[in-house]
Amino acid sequence: MYQQMIFVNLPVNDLDASKRFFTELGYSINAQFSDEKAASVVISDTIVAMLLTKPFYATFTDKEIADATKTSEVLVCLSAESRAKVDELVDKAIAAGATETGPTQDQGFMYGRAFDDLDGHTWEVIWMDPAVVEG
Repeated sequence: MYQQMIFVNLPVNDLDASKRFFTELGYSINAQFSDEKAASVVISDTIVAMLLTKPFYATFTDKEIADATKTSEVLVCLSAESRAKVDELVDKAIAAGATETGPTQDQGFMYGRAFDDLDGHTWEVIWMDPAVVEG
């Protein structure tokens, strides 16, 4: 069966620093789709974050590039397999230079935390009780 993929394209100020940040979270860089203008961060088999230098990102749009440290342009949300995995990923991000954003959300059946990466892009990480998801 075909699995649809998502490629999240994000403008970054310092490509090398952003690559280090995401590898410190445990993700890998796909060298086949990376160069001095872009890095392909493999989050899962179906999720890839494309980190693009701002000049390269600008070649894909006529719009002004948002300064994610001042305005919100997107909220990227990743699922986690447990509450502990939510904490593990967000704690790694903070240790690698991210800023935690907002309070921990604990609604019993759903647990989440969020962080802003080095360029201010907000990443939410959530766990949902499988029994609730299944219905």
